[in-house]
Amino acid sequence: MPKSLPYHDFLISHLKDPSYAAGYIEAILEEEDPEPELLKMALSNVAEALGEQNMTPEQAKVHLEKLDELLSQRGSEAIYNLGTWLNALGLKLTVTVVEKADNTNTNAAISSELTVK
Repeated sequence: MPKSLPYHDFLISHLKDPSYAAGYIEAILEEEDPEPELLKMALSNVAEALGEQNMTPEQAKVHLEKLDELLSQRGSEAIYNLGTWLNALGLKLTVTVVEKADNTNTNAAISSELTVK
């Protein structure tokens, strides 16, 4: 019987791909009923995966420790700090325009972006 990877190890191995990590965070942010703890867990997973690629182990640990403080902030400061936090992992925070489909309730994002660095 083939051995399987524990889910966390499997997830972290996939999140080492920055495109996958960005899609993972985007999916969490697009939830209709947002759960703050789910966002925190997703960002922690991405930090674990990308931190070792972009930082020393010590820097990655400190970066992850900043997450609680960052998520407790309010207002525009929190948004800018999240953009900076993601940038250190090799990701960027963007805003896209949602185009509503004519005959359905499904929204499709088009490629207009605003980037926070």
